[in-house]
Formats: sequence, C-alpha cells, structure tokens
Amino acid sequence: MTDYSPRSSHVSLTRFLLEAQHQGQIDAELRLCITVVAQACKAISIAVGKGALGGVLGDAGTGNIQGEAQKKLDVISNEILMDANAWGGHLAGMASEEMDHAVPVPKHDRDDDAKYLLLFDPLDGSSNIDVNISVGTIFSVLPYQGSGELRDEDFLQPGTAQVAAGYCTYGPSTMLVLTVGHGTHAFTLDREVGSFVLTTPNVTIPEDTREFAVNMSNQRFWEPQMQNYVGDLLKGKTGPREKDFNMRWVASMVADVHRILTRGGIFSYPLDEKCADKGGKLRLMYEANPMALLVEQAGGAASTGRQRMLDVTPANLHQRVPVFLGSRNEVEAAEKYHRD
Repeated sequence: MTDYSPRSSHVSLTRFLLEAQHQGQIDAELRLCITVVAQACKAISIAVGKGALGGVLGDAGTGNIQGEAQKKLDVISNEILMDANAWGGHLAGMASEEMDHAVPVPKHDRDDDAKYLLLFDPLDGSSNIDVNISVGTIFSVLPYQGSGELRDEDFLQPGTAQVAAGYCTYGPSTMLVLTVGHGTHAFTLDREVGSFVLTTPNVTIPEDTREFAVNMSNQRFWEPQMQNYVGDLLKGKTGPREKDFNMRWVASMVADVHRILTRGGIFSYPLDEKCADKGGKLRLMYEANPMALLVEQAGGAASTGRQRMLDVTPANLHQRVPVFLGSRNEVEAAEKYHRD
C-alpha cells in the first residue's frame, strides 16, 4: 500500500481504491462494490443526521429474524443498501442482519460472472438512535464461489475468506474505516464536497492497554472464566494484573470498536446464561468477522475466547458468537483465562 503522508494533498476514497487496484490488491469489481457501499453510507448518514426532523426516530413496528424490534432507521438503512447494490453487476447476492435469508441480485442486473457477495448490518447500535449516540453500518465482502441459484450456504465462509470489510460510523463526523487486506485505513466524510478523505492511513492498535469495554450489568450471568478475568482487571495494581484499568462502554459496537482502533483497548461480549443457547450475542457474519478483520489488519487480535474469530466456520447466516477483540496482548490474556 502506498505510504500516504498526513501532510500530502488530500487522498480521496476514489483515489485510494484506484491506487489499490493499480497495485493488484483489488480488482475493478471490488472497487465498484466498496464505492457503492460508501455512497449508500452517505445517504444513511444524512438520514441519521436529520433525526427527529426527518421523522425517522422510534420503532418501525416490525421485528427481524432474531426477534428484535426494528427501528425505523434499521429499515431505512437496509433499504438504502439493498437498492444501491442491486444494479452494479458486481454482486451475485446480499445478506443482511435484518433479513431472514440471502437475496440474489436479479440476473438481468448483474454480470454472468459476478464475483462477490455483500453482507451488512445496516445500522449497528440502533437501540441508541433515539438518545443521539453514535451508530454505524458494518459490511463484509466475500468471494462468490457458487453456481446456479444463490443459496444461504454460498455465504457460509470463514472470516479468512473476506476480501474487504469495513464500517461507517455516524457521529460528530462520519467516518469510513476500511480494509482490503493491506492494513486498516480511516476516511472522514468531507460534507462540503461530499467525498470520503483519507485521514488516518495504516491504523495501528497498541499491543497493550489499560481500557476494557464490557456490559457489566450482565456480570451475574457470565461464565466463571469471564468472572475471574474481569475480577482481576478490577483489582488493579494490587491484583495479579498489576495495573489499573478503566472501563468504557457505549453499547454501540461500532463506537466501542472505533475507540479501540483509535487508542487501544479490548471489547468483550462474552458467552452468558442469557445467550448461551444461541451461542453468543453478536452475529458472526455481520458484526464479528468484519470487525475481526479490521482489528487484525491494524495489528490487534480477535477471538471467541477459545479460538481465532476468523477461523470459525459459520453454520448459518445468523450464527452468534462470543467476541473478544482489540489490543493483541489483552485479547491473549482473556483467552488464557478461558482456556485455563
């Protein structure tokens, strides 16, 4: 990847992707896929930014396959992404956290040799919309290796198969964080010109940290291994970890992971009694895998607590898993508690 200097002229997402294509890191179809997703994220950013003025807050009165109440912006964001990606020719199909099954791109709207599959969580953290906390869109691109009619099974590839992943966070500024397998890079939306501009090339997560993110209200439901791990963190300098830790928790995965990519830390959503029968809380295909790839490409680590996240072979589109990701040494420490 080109060594971009912060002092150089602004590097747009378009230029970044063209240079990645020229260097053989992506092809034209993947470049188009990422460009279209970025355009859709701009539209979602506008809808999120209007808030109550746009009449988009509150429940939609529907539920998704996980039985969760959908917000109006969940539905709107899903429609924006579906519509934007339905005609470019580069995709064979799409899968969304908000839909029961994968949706094929009609053959008259795609190339005969369409190479890619797109998965997305259209609006992560949507339960926070009404209180004006940062939310975001998470996406993942997989190679299409099927033939004939598109099936859910075509998407069931381990995270190592991802050719691109990213998220867009809608906060004080709108940012796109992206990897195509050659580092993790952050772009900020310049609202005046309407384009994403590279602002942090080659994001690097510190190997060690003193910050952890976890929902402490679930502590009584955790496994003993997790109880011991967090208990030792809270003992601080006088405990076995011999340093004081701070806790940060936004309850929006995009916001929590963005903080970790910015300054380090560990994000945890462990197995607990409430979600044990489902395998975990967070979705492997729509949340865990894309975030794991971004974190690993930034020098961090991602795990279920018992194995590398990207090595998990998915059993279904909406599979859930425990998640530990962030600063490499801290993720390894959390794994050690679970192994022991």
